[in-house]
Amino acid sequence: MRRRSIINTIRTADTRKLMIRQCKVNVRDETSADRAAVFDLNATAFSDDAEARLVDALRESADEYISMVAVDNQEIVGHIMFTPVTLETFEGLRLMGLAPMAVSPSLQRAGIGSELVTAGLKRCRSQGVGAVAVLGHPQYYPRFGFMPSSQWGIKSEYDVPEDVFMMLELSTGYLQDYKGKIRYNTAFARL
Repeated sequence: MRRRSIINTIRTADTRKLMIRQCKVNVRDETSADRAAVFDLNATAFSDDAEARLVDALRESADEYISMVAVDNQEIVGHIMFTPVTLETFEGLRLMGLAPMAVSPSLQRAGIGSELVTAGLKRCRSQGVGAVAVLGHPQYYPRFGFMPSSQWGIKSEYDVPEDVFMMLELSTGYLQDYKGKIRYNTAFARL
């Protein structure tokens, strides 16, 4: 009986890999028509609607934001958002925070998140953002160039381990003369 279960697991995994390889997504800016689907995606990906409500709150409260979706066959299967963050006492810096990012659970580990991050960082660069902060998996984000923020003497306003709070300079040396604490939009505190 155990052997049959293992074989079924392998077949399921192989079928999923095949489906994932065939998934071709288009990453584009979110439109107002996408908002309900983005809400549903975030609620599904995070097992509750806290991040989905966060996205709605950020749209309302952030002065500016970048919100992009990954679309497969007219269906939104991924979402990423960047909103301004500040470094205490250095209000003039152009900094963004990456959060949240969601991918449809059935399509995770298919490269959709990587496509969203890459497209989002490209958009940040094109808009003159100097650096991006992320609170995330230390095995995932370094592939995009993120490094622990502690190397610049920068900390998160949240009490988190050093290796999960990272920064990426989009302009070389942008953070070299700055130290302090990154502050997020107040909507994050309500999460």
